[in-house]
Amino acid sequence: MKLQRNGRSKALAIGAMALVSSLSLAACGSDENNNNTAGSGSSGSAPAAINCGSKPTALLSAGSTAQGTAIDVLKTNFSAACKEASVNYGGGGSGAGVQQFNQGKIQFAGSDSALKPAEVEDSKKVCTGGQGINLPLVAGLVSIVYNVDNVDNLVLDGPTIAKIFDSQITKWNDPAIAALNPGAKLPDADIQAVHRTDDSGTTENLTKYFAKVSGGAWSYAPAKAWAGKGGQGANGSAGVAAQVKQVKNSISYAELSYAQTNNLKSAAINTGASKPVEATAANAATTFAKAKIAGTGSDLALTLDYATKDEGSYPLVLVTYEIVCDKGNKADTLDTLKAFLAYGISDAGQKAIGEKGYVPLPKELTDKVNAVIPTLA
Repeated sequence: MKLQRNGRSKALAIGAMALVSSLSLAACGSDENNNNTAGSGSSGSAPAAINCGSKPTALLSAGSTAQGTAIDVLKTNFSAACKEASVNYGGGGSGAGVQQFNQGKIQFAGSDSALKPAEVEDSKKVCTGGQGINLPLVAGLVSIVYNVDNVDNLVLDGPTIAKIFDSQITKWNDPAIAALNPGAKLPDADIQAVHRTDDSGTTENLTKYFAKVSGGAWSYAPAKAWAGKGGQGANGSAGVAAQVKQVKNSISYAELSYAQTNNLKSAAINTGASKPVEATAANAATTFAKAKIAGTGSDLALTLDYATKDEGSYPLVLVTYEIVCDKGNKADTLDTLKAFLAYGISDAGQKAIGEKGYVPLPKELTDKVNAVIPTLA
């Protein structure tokens, strides 16, 4: 099953980019099967119905910090429309979320990487008669954020980024960086590289990118746990973003939403296209239009092209999956789980999180998620 790069996909990419440039937080209106309504939305926007389900209740969830801001937006809107429902999202990182899910402590986990075979096997203990599946809900990009005075348009490439984060390049005026930034006033200063200390799907996506494009400069296998040499550590996306904001001559990796919230500069990436690709939601949307489904059945895990050289296609992207049971979900929370996921993948939900720096998923993919949600049992 594939999202083909044809005329239709190109149209989807254009549509996704249009969404990014003209997003508005949709208001929540009445659901015909529920009396709860949301109070307000964007000025002048038409109310968007949220189906609260017939048995609204509280959901427990945890995981990816990359999608933290997105879940905050979605749960606020959902709870405003569905007065008796609530979503508690604990964050903690993708690894912690998957662990809690497989311990039966939460109804869904957010993970920036798809479940591994061993994790799927573990999920069968809590998903009675079924297993954990990956449903893409929140899409974004990983910004290479930096704090260097008088350098506002930094350009880096895959091998150089990998060497920086493995302490093979330690000075900002290193010849490799200078060659990518002719005319830039690069300081003769030590690079302060900051990485995630928690098990992180963002780290795994970054290291998958290194595996494809570093030319062997990154010698470690892609993983949630950090393996590079040297550098400083910080917990969560908010933690690394805060470090970069506070520490001069620092560099790290964080989702675009955290770069925007903290007013951090993001490097453009030299992919081999005719010009470096900026870290924008529109450029990430171009990459998502080429995504291929790697999962089978109701599992919608994706394969992303980290090595893309297409014009205006940002390579360092990630998808956060909501990990749920295809069968064996708790009966008392299943109705609300379906309702929340349905809102999150809806046009209104995707527009709402797009306003916070995320990337609305192509309709071809949201349609597939919408087809799976009613089948959860």
